[in-house]
Amino acid sequence: MSLKAFAAKIFANRIAKKTNKWMRRPVKTQQKVFNQLVAQAKGTVFGKDHDFEEIRSHQDFVERVPIRDYEELKGYVQQIIDGKSDVLWPGKPIYFAKTSGTTSGAKYIPITKPSIKNQVEASRNAILNYIHETGNADFVDGKMIFLQGSPILEEKNGIKLGRLSGISAHYVPNYLQKNRLPSWETNCIEDWETKVDKIVEETERENMTVIAGIPSWVQMYFEKLNTKAGKKVGDLFKEFQLFIYGGVNYEPYRAKFENLIGRKVDSIELFPASEGFFAYQNSQKEKGMLLLLDAGIFYEFVKADEFFDENPKRLTIADVELDVDYAMVISTNAGLWGYNLGDTIRFISKTPYKIMVSGRIKHFISAFGEHVIAKEVEEALRLAVEQTDAVVNEFTVAPQTNPKEGELPYHEWFIEFQKEPSDWTKFSGIIEESMKKQNSYYFDLIDGHILQPLKISNIKPNGFQEYMKSIGKLGGQNKVQRLANDRKVADGLHPFKIS
Repeated sequence: MSLKAFAAKIFANRIAKKTNKWMRRPVKTQQKVFNQLVAQAKGTVFGKDHDFEEIRSHQDFVERVPIRDYEELKGYVQQIIDGKSDVLWPGKPIYFAKTSGTTSGAKYIPITKPSIKNQVEASRNAILNYIHETGNADFVDGKMIFLQGSPILEEKNGIKLGRLSGISAHYVPNYLQKNRLPSWETNCIEDWETKVDKIVEETERENMTVIAGIPSWVQMYFEKLNTKAGKKVGDLFKEFQLFIYGGVNYEPYRAKFENLIGRKVDSIELFPASEGFFAYQNSQKEKGMLLLLDAGIFYEFVKADEFFDENPKRLTIADVELDVDYAMVISTNAGLWGYNLGDTIRFISKTPYKIMVSGRIKHFISAFGEHVIAKEVEEALRLAVEQTDAVVNEFTVAPQTNPKEGELPYHEWFIEFQKEPSDWTKFSGIIEESMKKQNSYYFDLIDGHILQPLKISNIKPNGFQEYMKSIGKLGGQNKVQRLANDRKVADGLHPFKIS
């Protein structure tokens, strides 16, 4: 064992003890975070506007601070952009994470000195937790790669801005700098396809042990490696041991990845966003991610099916139930208050508090009252792949509300196959039965002949990549939307359908 691996194990043990300490006191930990956040922001513009001086309890907070999304918080952010201090958090942010907005162009998410510290520590601790659990630290001696956005940052009134992954690239610890790939110059390439080609060139002869990124874009990297080297990724990188991912559910990609790699490797799921780092997978033996309760974020939860009510009940960690979909609302040490993250989560354990991401509060299909969420379509496809010979690259689902004359409406599944199923009827039947089993509304609509069974549209090879490129969202942190209540993505994929 190398000195670096030995040191990593010692550090991992120390972090594990620290983690266990707050895991044993989850409610008290969150109360402490809540008190600290409110106390520190009393003197800010937001704190004064919302009477933080009088907040003594969560109920006081609920009465003064409504749930907001970015558009509703935008006025405060604009004050910061214009150069004002002490607006949402004491002083000024050190970064803005720039992301694409829904209705008003770019979103500028503030990142403060304490919040970036929490982000960096969480990503580090995810790996250290893995070392502590498995005893495996040898991978720290190999090369590591994170497929990310450009680290080149712009500036607005003295505040640097860029994509979160590009900002994070500035925080790779010194002891890992020699292990890090690709080169800084390659990381700065903006065009995603050019960048991946260059990454393949730089890494194909290296001892890669850790690879990280959003699955769909890592898949593109693996495919290019396979093509150029003529080998499985696991044969090319014989010491490749750990895949780290976030942003989307890995299960629909798992079979394809294991085929590209040629063997199984351990994986760690992360739940990071520009707004904060919320959870990471803390066990190779159990599903779910550990919700980080001591990382400068106070969490509230609203039942997803009540979220759009006039006054939905806002729960704390002490009040949540297992196997219920919640919209996650956050208040952070970056100055986001009562902020609707947009993600829905589901608790699968309360000892400790572990979650899985079940979808987006705005990404669902309910054109006919079926309330279908991402978790359901992902699970249905996983079963179909598992029980047939099909291999899937990418997919999305949309309602067809205007079918041909004489036909009932239906859900249309757009699927790009690496290998098409030999029995299409079996493949679609497994998906259909899983959907009916998981979602009673969907079952009733099919049973009552309001909907006809789903239909699959076959997308040509690389069709999803071409579609994402056509809308300027190829690579980086961009992800294919799993499902929508409209036909926007479906219409965009129409030119890529196999007739």
